Amino acid sequence: MTRAEELLSSVFGFPAFRPGQSEIVAAVAAGQNALAIMPTGGGKSLCFQLPALLRDGVTVVISPLIALMRDQVRALRAAGVEAGALTSGNTGDETEEVFAALDQGRLKLLYMAPERLASAATLALLRRIGTSLIAVDEAHCVSQWGHDFRPDYLRIGDLRRALGVPLAAFTATADEETRAEIVTRLFDGAAPATFLHGFDRPNIHLAFATKDQPRQQILAFAAARKGQSGIVYCATRAKTETLSQALREAGHAACHYHGGMDADDRREVEARFQREDGLIVVATVAFGMGIDKPDIRWVAHADLPKSIESYYQEIGRAGRDGAPAETLTLYGPDDIRLRRAQVDEGLAPADRKEADHARLNALLGLAEATGCRRVRLLAYFGEAAQPCGACDLCDSPPEVFDGTDAVRKALSAMLRTGESFGAGHLIDILTGTATDKVRARQHDALPTFGVGRDLPKAQWQAVFRQMMGLDLIRPDTERHGAFRMTEAARPILRGEARIELRRDTIRKASAGPVVRALVSDEDAPLLSALKAKRRALAEAARVPAYVIFTDRTLIEMAERRPATLDQMAGISGVGAKKLENFGATFLTVITGATDPVHPARRKLAGTEAGGAFDRLAAAQSALERGADGTAKPLSCSTSALRRIAETRPRSLSDLGRILDAPRLDRFGAAFLEALAAD
Repeated sequence: MTRAEELLSSVFGFPAFRPGQSEIVAAVAAGQNALAIMPTGGGKSLCFQLPALLRDGVTVVISPLIALMRDQVRALRAAGVEAGALTSGNTGDETEEVFAALDQGRLKLLYMAPERLASAATLALLRRIGTSLIAVDEAHCVSQWGHDFRPDYLRIGDLRRALGVPLAAFTATADEETRAEIVTRLFDGAAPATFLHGFDRPNIHLAFATKDQPRQQILAFAAARKGQSGIVYCATRAKTETLSQALREAGHAACHYHGGMDADDRREVEARFQREDGLIVVATVAFGMGIDKPDIRWVAHADLPKSIESYYQEIGRAGRDGAPAETLTLYGPDDIRLRRAQVDEGLAPADRKEADHARLNALLGLAEATGCRRVRLLAYFGEAAQPCGACDLCDSPPEVFDGTDAVRKALSAMLRTGESFGAGHLIDILTGTATDKVRARQHDALPTFGVGRDLPKAQWQAVFRQMMGLDLIRPDTERHGAFRMTEAARPILRGEARIELRRDTIRKASAGPVVRALVSDEDAPLLSALKAKRRALAEAARVPAYVIFTDRTLIEMAERRPATLDQMAGISGVGAKKLENFGATFLTVITGATDPVHPARRKLAGTEAGGAFDRLAAAQSALERGADGTAKPLSCSTSALRRIAETRPRSLSDLGRILDAPRLDRFGAAFLEALAAD
C-alpha cells in the first residue's frame, strides 16, 4: 500500500480512489503543474487535500466563496487534518487561531479568497509560512468570458511566479475555450499536466418539461420527494419569494434566497441549508456556488437556465455524494424571450452575443432532444456516450415525426422575407393570418403565405423552438432578433437532408420521471434512524449534518449493517478519526446495543492489527491464571497488547522487549502462536 493509499483510508475513510483521482494526486504530490477537469462530485478537493498531506510545507487553496472554504475546513478538521481559512467572515479569535497554527507549523492547508491576493502583505505571509503548493478551486473563474468570472483570479499567475511553487487548478465546468484561457493566465501558456476526466454524472437523472401550470409542476415534483434536501432555481427574485411561500403552504420546509436580501439573512439561509435535512431553498443563481452540501437530492429549474454550462453547474449541486439524485427543468416561450433579451441587452461585443445565442440554442437542443439527454449533454462537452437509461427520454422515448417539410416551409418564409423577422410574424405568414403587419409588407402575396395551415400556431412555435435547438436558425442581434439561417440548415432547404422533430413536448402531468428510492423498503427505517442520530450529533456540535457522515455513508451503513467497529471501518467515508468519534454511536443505532471497546482497540479497527489484538486478548484471558487455572492472576496492559499487535514480534527475544519476565514466561508462546494465526 502506498503512502497516498494509506492516508486515503486512514484520514478520509475511502477504500480506494475514484476513477482518475490517483494519477492527479500523484502528479500534484510530485510537484507538477496540473490542470484537472473533473465532474462535480468526482472528488476534486481530495486531489489537492491529499497531496497537501504528502508534501512538506503549507498548501494554499484559492477558493471563490467563504461558505465553500469554511465547509471544507470544517470537514478536514473533523477528519483530523489541520486546516484553516483567512476570510473576511472570520472573527478576530478565528483569525488569531489561524495565525498561531501557522506560526507553530501545524497548519497543512490554508484557504483564502482571491481578493486577499490584492494585499502586499499576503505574499510576505505566504513566503514566511513555507508555501509549497498553490491549489486553485473553481479555476474557470479566471476566464473573462466564463459565467463566474472573478477579476482577482487574474492575480494568481503572478503569485505562482513570485513564490516559485507548483500550481494545481481544478474545475468542473470548462469547455475548450475556457481551458485554453486557464492555461494562458495561470501557467503562462506552458501546458501543465492536464487531466480531463469527463463530465458525466451518472447518478443524476435528467428531465425537462415544457411549462404547463409551472407552479403546480414544481409543487408536484417536490411533493414526490418530500423530506429530501432540494434547490429550486428561479429567474427572478420575486419568484423565489412567491414559490417558497407556496412550498411552505404545501407543507414543506422551504425558504428563499437572492442577491437583494440582507447579508445576515442570506447567511442564515446558507447555515440552515447546511444544517437541516430536508430543507428546500428557492433561489436565484446567486445561491449555490459556495455550497458544498453533498446530500442534495434534487435540483429543479422553475425557469430555463442561461446556458448548458450554467445548467450543468447548477444541477451538479445535486448528488455530490454519488447517491441517486434527480433534476427537472421547466421551460417555455417566455423563458426563451427572457434569455434572448438578456443576451441582446448586454454590453458584450457582437461576436460574443452571437456565441451566447449559440450556447442558448445548445441548451434548447438539450430541452427539445428527441433521444437520450445525457448523450446530447456530453456531446456538447466533446464526449461520446451511449444512451444512459437515466433520463426522462430514456424512460419514455418521445413521439417523433418527419419534420423536414415543416422546417423547409419555415426556412423558405424566412428567406422570402429577407431574414428580417422573428417567429411571430413568420408564423402569421405560414398560417395565412393576414395581420396589419403582414398586409402592410405585402407578405400575404408570398408563395409561402398559408402553406402551413396544417399546423396550429402553438405547434409552429414548437417547430421554431426545435429549429433553434438544432441550431438551424439563430436570432441576429444586429437586427433586433430577426432569425437568420445557419449553414446547418442549407442541406435541409435544398432537399439534401431530412430531419425529425418531436411531435409534442408538453408532457402529461402524470408522466414525470420515476422517483428512485435511496434504499430498499427494508432498509429505509434504519436509514431514517441513522439520519436522526446524525442530525442530533450535528446540532449538538453546531456543524452541517454531512460533516458527521454523508448520505452515501449512511446508505451504505443501512445496506451493509456493520456489527463491529472493524466492519464499520470498511464503510466508505468512515476514516480513523470519525470511527473513533462516532463509530460506537452509530453501531448502537444499527445493532441496538454495542459492547464497550477500549480506546486502544478502537484505534486498530479495520486493520490487520485489530484482529491480532483480539487473538492476543483471547490468549491472555485463557492464561490469566496459568495453564492449570490455579496460578496468581496476571495480565498485560492494553497498550502492551496494542504494541505487540502492531509490531508483530517473531521471537521470544523480540517479545521480551515489550513484556517483563513473568509475563513473557506465561504468555510468550501463546502470543507468538496468536500472531502467526493470520
